[in-house]
Amino acid sequence: MATVIEAPETKKTRRKGKTGVGRQVNPNIEEKKLPENAHPTGEERRERGVLSWWAIGWLGLAHVVVFAAAPFTFTWTALGVALFLHWVTGSLGICLGYHRLLTHTGMKTYSWVRYFFATIGTLAGEGSALDWVADHRKHHAHSDLEGDPHSPHEGGWWSHMIWLAYPTHNGDRKGYLMRWVPDLYKDKGMRFLDVMFLPLHIMVGFALFGIGYAIGGSSMGWSMLVWAMFVRLVAVLHTTWLVNSWSHMWGYRNYETTDDSRNNWLVAIIAYGEGWHNNHHAYPRMAKHGHHWWEFDITWQAIRLMRAVGLVWDVVDYRTAAEKRAAENTLVEKS
Repeated sequence: MATVIEAPETKKTRRKGKTGVGRQVNPNIEEKKLPENAHPTGEERRERGVLSWWAIGWLGLAHVVVFAAAPFTFTWTALGVALFLHWVTGSLGICLGYHRLLTHTGMKTYSWVRYFFATIGTLAGEGSALDWVADHRKHHAHSDLEGDPHSPHEGGWWSHMIWLAYPTHNGDRKGYLMRWVPDLYKDKGMRFLDVMFLPLHIMVGFALFGIGYAIGGSSMGWSMLVWAMFVRLVAVLHTTWLVNSWSHMWGYRNYETTDDSRNNWLVAIIAYGEGWHNNHHAYPRMAKHGHHWWEFDITWQAIRLMRAVGLVWDVVDYRTAAEKRAAENTLVEKS
């Protein structure tokens, strides 16, 4: 049984009698004594001078292809496929799979469902589940403090994308993963997806080109490859990165959390509900990010549908145990 480490109630985490948590250490993580350099700041990572050439090369390639080829390969068909895959990989893969399921364990599901969502999350191009979840759990444990992998306190562009150029594991990736994602690191399926990151993208690229070629020849094949693969990748990357940057800089706050998280309606629209970020930082394990009726969360609608058909259960959709008991009592009274 995992132990949830939560902060005690304070004035900063209290709103209308309901309690939130400003920071969360994931229940799958045990607290250990760490070396002094375990939580390097952005400045320390830059001064160390070690670059992640893998990340720079991968992200650089995607952006170069978009700027060089997108204007000359546009077709409405490829754009439609790109938008569909943006939702599949962005909303279902990243928001639901990587974030709400694997990072925060906001619901329970079957193993094959976890692997399915981890796979489509991998195809979002943001790295394997191991690295993504590790960085995000660390972000919640040190949000807007020293050790936060991508705090805008170190610059807006730093929090948006520059942080990716400098390894967050401080030279010891295995130790970093064992610290922040021991539950995923010991899972052979997740480690297999880790090594399959590039091969999976290559296979998808060939598949998209082949489908396009079958539909309309080589010109459609190139259009599908550039738009449904690379334009879609870059769009998903930047929508996710906006959560790290804009949603810690601009917007309104429903909760006085101990970080600078904000609810940003524009980010919420394009990032499938992730922009209700202050709500999320107040209640990290809560799978429902919109806490007011006007805070629409399309990823939550997908979770509701999955719960209705029995693909997920024990969904964390209440802020406190008291709120859950009250709702359950109301249902009993109505029945």
